[in-house]
Amino acid sequence: MFLVATVATGAVSACSRGASSGAAASSTTATATAPAPSPTASTSPGAAASATDETSAPAGFPGNLRTATSDPSSGSAVTVRDIRIGAHPGFDRVVFDVGGRGVPGWNVRYVDEATSQGSGKHIDLPGAAVLEVDITGAAYPSDSGVKEYSGPNPLSSPGTPVVTQVAFDGTFEGTTEAFLGTRTRAPFRVYRLDNPTRIVVEVADAT
Repeated sequence: MFLVATVATGAVSACSRGASSGAAASSTTATATAPAPSPTASTSPGAAASATDETSAPAGFPGNLRTATSDPSSGSAVTVRDIRIGAHPGFDRVVFDVGGRGVPGWNVRYVDEATSQGSGKHIDLPGAAVLEVDITGAAYPSDSGVKEYSGPNPLSSPGTPVVTQVAFDGTFEGTTEAFLGTRTRAPFRVYRLDNPTRIVVEVADAT
């Protein structure tokens, strides 16, 4: 189950696809001025990390290490048009701004290695762990009518204590993939915001 929060469009409208990493960070900070939701992401118990992987979350952070999933709406055809990253008290936030038709889903989990979908090519990311973000119900720009993200890749933001970089791997067979390098395998949560539609991944500052 997940909660959908709606915030004013003006809070996040400053960022466009080609924004620089510095502008991306400031736009993410603007998003944080909206009331912070406390969603519960759908999880897959079979994907839970072992006890030796557990890292305590900051007090009040409702995240964990389990796979977070949500199904897209029927006929969803969305394209990621912007990515923003920024530091916030107790966590780092990565926002995937999408446009197109329907509501996207997601599958977010820690993996042993970042590999490009389709080719299987290794993607280098700094950090001790890799968080894979798959946005489902995705479409190529020719189908969604939305220009795909073409900004800095990999993307980083000065001062984020946990997320080192975000590598955008693009879209393949209905899934848009990205990877977050993290300094530790820290608890995370995933939720959706509307108007405009965004998939938000927050990783606890448990360093």
